[in-house]
Amino acid sequence: MLESVHVDYPHPYPPRVSEFSRTFWDALAEGRFLTTRSVSTNRLTFPPKPLSPDDWSTDMEWVELSGTGTLYSHTTIHASPTAFLSELPYTVCIVDLDEGLRLATRYLGDTSPTIGARVRLVTVHHTDRVSYAARAL
Repeated sequence: MLESVHVDYPHPYPPRVSEFSRTFWDALAEGRFLTTRSVSTNRLTFPPKPLSPDDWSTDMEWVELSGTGTLYSHTTIHASPTAFLSELPYTVCIVDLDEGLRLATRYLGDTSPTIGARVRLVTVHHTDRVSYAARAL
């Protein structure tokens, strides 16, 4: 179960929720971080996909991930699109999840992140949507 962080403002750039991706977003709202795995190749994919990028099979299954990993890279944003101006400066990062996937996300924390540090994903509950971010373990 992922830790929850609540913020008192709407998501500045809400994610698109499709019929397929609704499973991911609903699980995230419950504190679970899901992705898809190809039944034929056993390969995980992120973001979740309705078909395997290896063999185009539609035989995919939803699996829960630990939400922990290692910080691969980060940068602090000082100039941003209009939607994110009120949040400047903010830090984004790339995380190598323990399950072998790499993803980009926002980094939450009062100090500058350290490359190679252990991190965990958290759910960020906005007033209108849910998203996720990483923070130091």
